[in-house]
Amino acid sequence: MQVRIRHQTYGLLIFFGLIFGGMWMLTGCISTVRETKRIGEPEFEIVEKDAVPEEFARVIREEREKPFCLTYADQGELYLARGYGRQDKTGYSVEVSELYETENAVVFHTRLMGPEKSEKTKEIATYPYVVVRMKDGKKSVEFD
Repeated sequence: MQVRIRHQTYGLLIFFGLIFGGMWMLTGCISTVRETKRIGEPEFEIVEKDAVPEEFARVIREEREKPFCLTYADQGELYLARGYGRQDKTGYSVEVSELYETENAVVFHTRLMGPEKSEKTKEIATYPYVVVRMKDGKKSVEFD
């Protein structure tokens, strides 16, 4: 009788341990909403691909197969790059939706624009990305 009670007790301990362990692990998937009060919109310019600093262009070429978010600082300027990985046809572009500053960060929103329905496309791989240049304010960058 005593052995049977121990087995049931161990079974209950394992069961509740798994339940509480699973709940604890799920809390890691919950994101918190940060309040990001805009304090300004910095001046920036979209950089043509042939005007990207060579060292940064090399990193972009290495990372272009998959989506990427990259930064590069050089001589007081900050370059932000957002790529969307390999696309299997032409006609894609990247639009800068927003670029603004908060107290602690620069927030960079972009979106991938697909080809128009009326646009003629070719079935070849492309790697759409955008690079912008702004003054380096020594803040962290949040990509979205």
